[in-house]
Amino acid sequence: MADTKREIERKFEFTTAKAGRRFLAEPPDLTGTAGIAAVLDRGTDDLDAVYYDTPDQRLAADGLTLRRRTGGSDAGWHLKLPVAPGVRDEVQAALTDDLPRDLAGLVRSRVRSTDPVPLVRLQSARRVLHLLDADGGLLAELSADEVRAERLTLPRAVATWTEVEVELADDGDPALLDAVAKQLKKAGLAPSDAPSKLARALAETGAEAPRRTPPPDDGTAGAVLLAHLHDQVRALVAQDPAVRRDLPDAVHQMRIATRRLRSAFRTHRRILDRAATDPLGEELRWVAAELGVDRDQEVLLDRLKDALDGLPRTLADGPVRSRLRTWNKTRRAGSRRRALAVLDSTRYLGLLDALDALLADPPLRPAAAKPADAVFRKAVLRDYERLAGRIDSALGLPEGEERDLALHDARKAAKRARYAAEAAAPALGKPAEKFAKAMKSVQTLLGDHQDSVVAREALRGLAAQARDAGEPGFTWGLLYGREEALAERRERELPEVWEKAAAPGLRDALGG
Repeated sequence: MADTKREIERKFEFTTAKAGRRFLAEPPDLTGTAGIAAVLDRGTDDLDAVYYDTPDQRLAADGLTLRRRTGGSDAGWHLKLPVAPGVRDEVQAALTDDLPRDLAGLVRSRVRSTDPVPLVRLQSARRVLHLLDADGGLLAELSADEVRAERLTLPRAVATWTEVEVELADDGDPALLDAVAKQLKKAGLAPSDAPSKLARALAETGAEAPRRTPPPDDGTAGAVLLAHLHDQVRALVAQDPAVRRDLPDAVHQMRIATRRLRSAFRTHRRILDRAATDPLGEELRWVAAELGVDRDQEVLLDRLKDALDGLPRTLADGPVRSRLRTWNKTRRAGSRRRALAVLDSTRYLGLLDALDALLADPPLRPAAAKPADAVFRKAVLRDYERLAGRIDSALGLPEGEERDLALHDARKAAKRARYAAEAAAPALGKPAEKFAKAMKSVQTLLGDHQDSVVAREALRGLAAQARDAGEPGFTWGLLYGREEALAERRERELPEVWEKAAAPGLRDALGG
């Protein structure tokens, strides 16, 4: 994977041309500001960057920038991914003629089958100042850029401007940016409205990027549901590059987006035609299952490691930790390659296109035109009744495999009821939020029970492997017994947790 750098910066523009000329001739003295002991002039670099995007500017619309730059100390390909206001991750790759494969993967969920093309060329004369602490360590880099932007698509246009950028050094204190900003204000600068050079170049050459706007909220059920679906599709697309970069929790968050979409399609079949949504739901199930191979193993490994860590050393009989590592390595072999292959597949990209098409031309049913509060209230209560039936059925079964399966089905129903309440929050407000929290408590308990079921199956396999290798099986049996006891405890706790979650007051607050 290419190198990645977290970029925390502020951009400023001059309030008058006179202020710009004065700053470029003699920048203000920042020594003594927020621990800045010295300012080192690093000279001027000539930078030449070509920015790439699809013809309809899908990257720019989502705040991404992709460029090939020569000049300066970091010549090469750069992809900037938004993290938070003023914070971006810059992924860098070597200077090549063609877009590097790693970076092409990171933009694939946006560009799909369309190749990025040259959109804008930015030539900058950059004066660089290093802001140093008393020990000579770098606190931040201040750069003053004289920029010439040329649009490379028809009709051609050119724009010029001067701007200042202050970027924190690694692990720098964001408070420094606030202090520097006050000093720059005195020098005739103001925070820039443009989030990036590319955004400003597009705006000033008459090719401003399209904005991602949710559907208008007219208070109808259809509008509220479509806004929710827009959010989940955007989350799905945004998590794609995070999964490719193997960022913590990325697979989990991407699977959550798929589950929320599937849940919404099922819960709101009276708003959207299921002839259109059912096939999409099956494709979303496929993506979640494929991504889950690695994620589920990771969660299971953490549970077993924690269980081993909780044992006294005298009860860890034999090479249990090395046995666990071997078992995990075998089960995870190729799982990441499999996940990446899914994200590069025609089938997955086709799903993203189909979701976009659904949102662009939603197959609305008559209920979509009704007031959102009434429609969403009924939908949430339907999912609640479904959950109640599954819990009653599960609690009526004797202990054993059949009951475990029934409790797992109840867990999935609890998750659906929770997601339905969360999606209804814009229409129903705090009562829906409280209801969602109650459903989450049920889901969490049942989830711990199901994780115990899965862990016991894994422990049985580990014990068999240990036996075949001539190793003691005592520790695996001990952990199995602990997991069995935990599952029994969760089953005893369920009636009380369910009674609280099913309290009439919660349902009444929804207005049902």
